[in-house]
Amino acid sequence: MKENAGNPLHLTSLNHVSLVCRSIEESMNFYQNVLGFFPVRRPESLNFEGAWLFGHGIGVHLLRSLEPEKLPKKTEIDIKANHISFQCESMGAVEKKLGEMDIKYERAIVVEEGGLQVDQLFFHDPDGFMIEICNCETIPVVPLVGGMARSCSRVELHQMVQPQPQTQIHHQVIHP
Repeated sequence: MKENAGNPLHLTSLNHVSLVCRSIEESMNFYQNVLGFFPVRRPESLNFEGAWLFGHGIGVHLLRSLEPEKLPKKTEIDIKANHISFQCESMGAVEKKLGEMDIKYERAIVVEEGGLQVDQLFFHDPDGFMIEICNCETIPVVPLVGGMARSCSRVELHQMVQPQPQTQIHHQVIHP
């Protein structure tokens, strides 16, 4: 392998996110019925309780906590907390479905220079891990140095290099 300063580890993609949870069943239900993941085979050599799911080009590995009572309980939605983000086809449809499922969420709007707008919805999984749903495709990924602006679905690591314009964030809490 030839050394690549922009990708020194020669990474190709994000494979999965591991999440420690109180209940494998409750978390599986959430990731399947709310986010549309499906269960996949997990290696039998793993000798601890867990489950693997796959969807949207990424895996979610659920690991049952050995001390579930010690996991922090998050009730407040902090849009700046660690989270994973998914793009969607229709923010209106997502918001309607979250309301039907009685899932508390917070809405945020990012306004980009030039008037581009990204709508975001933030909510927790059963263990308090933050989920974001957005229409982020509308904001181009602009390399910090040289290169051309591209849609985030068309960017490859070696193309990343130019400063991102300043953005403004507005948010509100929605209680279904």
